[in-house]
Amino acid sequence: METLSQLQEAVVELRGLLARPDNDFSWSSWTSQEVALLEMDQHLEWLRRGAVPDLWQLVAPTGPAQEVSLSSGWGNEYLLVAERIETALART
Repeated sequence: METLSQLQEAVVELRGLLARPDNDFSWSSWTSQEVALLEMDQHLEWLRRGAVPDLWQLVAPTGPAQEVSLSSGWGNEYLLVAERIETALART
């Protein structure tokens, strides 16, 4: 259960990064910030229910979250949170 909690915390942090004003979504597969945040909220709902959503594509190299991070200037922060998500996913 601790791993799910850690995963949820990291996803909440990533959602917060994606919610920043002035993010650039033009290089990501998300059509807008609203679409990205809705997807993140769906992942968080799954986690709250004790299920593990497929987050690998979300944090994969050239995945949508990384594309937004790079075009929006928070790539280093993204790498830290993506590593936490990947580590937690590997433990589930």
